[in-house]
Amino acid sequence: MMERDQDLTCAIMITTHNRIEDLKHTISKIQQLSPPPDEILITADGCNDGTHEWVSSNLPDAILVTNDPGIGSVGSRDRMLKSTRCSLVLSLDDDSYPVESNALSKLKEFFAVNPETAIASLPQKTDEYPETQGIEDFGNIQPVASYSSCAVCLRRESYDSTHGYPHFFFHAYEEPDYTLQCISNGWKALWYPGVVIRHHYSSVGRNELAIHHRHARNESLSMLMRSPTSLVVFIMIGKAASQARYAASRGLAWLIKEPIWWIEALRLYPRAMANRKPVSWRSFRMWLRYLKTTP
Repeated sequence: MMERDQDLTCAIMITTHNRIEDLKHTISKIQQLSPPPDEILITADGCNDGTHEWVSSNLPDAILVTNDPGIGSVGSRDRMLKSTRCSLVLSLDDDSYPVESNALSKLKEFFAVNPETAIASLPQKTDEYPETQGIEDFGNIQPVASYSSCAVCLRRESYDSTHGYPHFFFHAYEEPDYTLQCISNGWKALWYPGVVIRHHYSSVGRNELAIHHRHARNESLSMLMRSPTSLVVFIMIGKAASQARYAASRGLAWLIKEPIWWIEALRLYPRAMANRKPVSWRSFRMWLRYLKTTP
């Protein structure tokens, strides 16, 4: 049964770590949205730059969570998704925000007419890829196998029906892992170009090699948890080889450090095995097919 968009509520969630100036700018843009979000959830994850005090003073109606020590963006987002009262959650970074002031209305309408959709992946105009800032047409609605947590709207009902984001990922790869869970449960994950996100992509706190290691480690953990039993070993070896090829493309200094993430993954394999919920081969094959065409 199709929902009415006025029956849907939409929250905005942001996790931040010591980037208070980026957060202030993003909040100023969120305050220009019309209609405004029904909830704003902010997690100050291991912050010591005054973020908690600023949010408490300037956003008294926001739901503020302070993690000390930090638990990572993955666990922070999982907790916010499980605590919100809203039916939809627009997930942003502390340096990303919707371009259109009516973005939340458009998201509610999209989810209302697509009740089987769990994920709406949104296009970004980002400083990381300057060429995106001149794009006016981001294509058509299509299935996706992943998304970026700085530019996505999630249906809370579908999140509650899955195992959600694995906290032990800490940062990275929760998006394809969750998309695979949704596909396995019969939900749709779609690219929705109707709402565009401006992403300034702050360089503060980013390390490319560390990001690669986390992504590779968590991909391996995800494959251990989700891959069909008959193929799990082959898939994990193939993914590790693919990551090694990428590291080699970045130079010898990257390639010789690949064992760092192998060791980290091995340490976490027992936790992944404890959370293993393999999907069907049909669902996994569908996800792989979408992976090839995901924008």
